[in-house]
Amino acid sequence: MEEIKVELGERSYAICVGSDILGEVGERLQAFRFSRVSVISNPTVVRLWGDQLLGSLQKAYPDVAIVIVPDGEEYKELLWAYYVYGELLRHKLDRASAVIALGGGVIGDLTGFVASTYMRGISFIQVPTTLLAQVDSSVGGKTGVNHALAKNVIGTFYQPRLVWGDVSTLMTLPKRELLTGIAEVIKYGVIWDKELFQFLAENREKILNREIDVLRYIIKRSCEIKAEVVSKDEREGGLRAILNYGHTFGHAIETATGYRTYLHGEAVAVGMCLEARLSLSLGIMGEEEVERIHSLINAYGLPTKIPSDIDRDQVLSAMQLDKKTIAGELKFVLPEKIGSVEIVGVSDTTEIAVLLRSD
Repeated sequence: MEEIKVELGERSYAICVGSDILGEVGERLQAFRFSRVSVISNPTVVRLWGDQLLGSLQKAYPDVAIVIVPDGEEYKELLWAYYVYGELLRHKLDRASAVIALGGGVIGDLTGFVASTYMRGISFIQVPTTLLAQVDSSVGGKTGVNHALAKNVIGTFYQPRLVWGDVSTLMTLPKRELLTGIAEVIKYGVIWDKELFQFLAENREKILNREIDVLRYIIKRSCEIKAEVVSKDEREGGLRAILNYGHTFGHAIETATGYRTYLHGEAVAVGMCLEARLSLSLGIMGEEEVERIHSLINAYGLPTKIPSDIDRDQVLSAMQLDKKTIAGELKFVLPEKIGSVEIVGVSDTTEIAVLLRSD
């Protein structure tokens, strides 16, 4: 097992990455001396990994409660947060308790949001079981729920006490879920690390075949990048905004399709292609580099264009309600070259509308 540290003073925490380590998390949590713990998960993940996690936790916390939320992005919303609050009260969790997010990004975001607001804040632990959650959403303390008009506009910055990533849980992941995580790894290559980008291009078959050592490398490297960025800019005052590459378009696509058509990473993949093309049209990035991004995304079988049946006006409207939009100015992370990006504000949406309609 390897550890990466997110350096935030008294709120610093470890990201642990290893294989077959799910059964060890209970021992690690003994040091925190929580009064009670509750696991929040979905039916699919509980069926696969619930017994192993509970067996580990019950050595230190014999009275573990499980709260089940349905599987899907559409359930990451306030009504289900309200349901979870009720379950935590029913199980008598107090201010010295902790909640454990066992699952992907939906469970992690929802659990973090609930933890940050239940009794004005209790501890929470991330136990991500998808590639997307292990490389991205479990790290950094962004929590939140969706609104019908915009994604993640209701939320908090609230750091976990520990992130426990067991690569072995990825062996049962459907291929589509694996690929949505690859999109976020590609993002790290574009914004920060050209060697990681090249590694993804050269090791495609090994990654798709889920070779443990290769998966551990891309997870560890992604977490190292995010930990460094978050340690320097926790609340997205500047540098952290680069982590939004592909997300201005991506979140809008998810919103316009009711959170039911695309997985998050799929929408981000389309968003990365669109933002690379926007960078080209603004004279920031060259055509060859844009093609490299498009080709790598396509090589992994991820979408590169918005389907023709999606309303472009709805996508543009959702972008204008994005939480990164300030005084009507849309914010985009635009690549300059592989491994380097800049943040650009766009007030006139004419070019954005043309780009959407030409996609």
